[in-house]
Amino acid sequence: MSQLDRAELAQQGALRADALRAAGVELVALTFVDNSGVVRVKAVPVDRLWSAAAWGVGASNSFDFFLATDDITGGTYSRGPVGDLRLHPDLDALVPLAAQPGWAWAPVRKYDQDGEPHPQDPRALAAMAADRLAALGYNARMAFEVEWVITTPDAPDDPRSAAPGPAYGFARLSARADYLRALVSTLSAQGIEVEQIHPEYAAGQFEVSVAADDPVRAADVAVLTRETIRTVSARHGFRASFSPKFEPGGVGNGGHVHLSIWDGDRNLCAGGDGRFGLTPTAEAFAAGIFTRLPALLAIGAPSVVSYLRLEPHHWAGVFSAWGLENREAPLRLVSGPAGRRDRAANFEVKCFDLTANPYLVVAGLLFAGLAGISAEASLPEPVDVDPGTLPSATRLPTSLADAVAAFEADSVLTSAFGTELATTLMDVRRGEIDRLGALPPSELCAVVRYLH
Repeated sequence: MSQLDRAELAQQGALRADALRAAGVELVALTFVDNSGVVRVKAVPVDRLWSAAAWGVGASNSFDFFLATDDITGGTYSRGPVGDLRLHPDLDALVPLAAQPGWAWAPVRKYDQDGEPHPQDPRALAAMAADRLAALGYNARMAFEVEWVITTPDAPDDPRSAAPGPAYGFARLSARADYLRALVSTLSAQGIEVEQIHPEYAAGQFEVSVAADDPVRAADVAVLTRETIRTVSARHGFRASFSPKFEPGGVGNGGHVHLSIWDGDRNLCAGGDGRFGLTPTAEAFAAGIFTRLPALLAIGAPSVVSYLRLEPHHWAGVFSAWGLENREAPLRLVSGPAGRRDRAANFEVKCFDLTANPYLVVAGLLFAGLAGISAEASLPEPVDVDPGTLPSATRLPTSLADAVAAFEADSVLTSAFGTELATTLMDVRRGEIDRLGALPPSELCAVVRYLH
């Protein structure tokens, strides 16, 4: 029997449609993020939102096997052109798009035609991980940092002319003040709380940080933020690139994740008796993530180009290390200012990028943290220098193939993801290696520059 209350969904869809029509909305974009990290979409007229909510919108099973290049790879669970899934919008996440008048947006959950959850639905997996944490009496708060580079049509390979000025320089901000103001205004109008925005290190690069939220909402916000940046950039005559490596030798775009674990309203990353104020639960949670960073790279740095970014001494976090405010460590404890640590303290995962599916990232981090809590794990000694200067420093995987091997060897993650999704993810990773792995860095960067 279907798990969906179709009559109730139809009623709620009709009510939401009435509100959207009153706001001038005519179409609703329904998005999901595929296993290669690309946001895919189907759209319905607002008058059909009730039907989409109750009965879903059709989508091929083959989307599970899409590469970022739009090639479709094979795999153990591939059905080729056969089969159909149904995309059901999450009506609670529905929001009008401020940069696209007449449009609204909602993320979807995937079901089969009998109304059963699709085993390869990343958003459902993220929700499952959050529910398992809640069953232990805890909750997590997360946020994704988004970095991007802008270019102009006249110089699509050179961001320097699009945003002139030095790294972190006020000159660069001033040069694009109207663009950045429009971006923040648009994000705010869509219910996204921007905490800061600034020029970044690389030429033509900016970063926006948003407020932490519950894990699934954080992934939704990551999707909506990136697509809003893309749209606002286009309206201002720019093209946005979120690639981990815009050009060889340059500093790449990261997709850092901030997360903290809470017991009700108490932040367990502060006020404890452990190192730097950590509670035992927060340390165990972080230790679970730290131990599995090699495997998690197959989720959070899932593309061939990701490993051009993961270079020593670039603040990307490429060595097996953690530390307090250490920006060269892949796991950085952010304490926050004295007097606010009970709200601000969190862990930052620095080795991830924006080719990742944020729902898979949420799921991977939470399942790893849960395993740490279950094992009452402990972190090793913290590192308070650049770990690349230590003779004993151990590198994280230096290629996508090595990360795939680490993921497949991790029984905790493969079990939590389920056999079908875990297998398909690595089939897709191998498909990308076959398609892009032999390209020289300059050609690789050019091919993937605007795919995500």
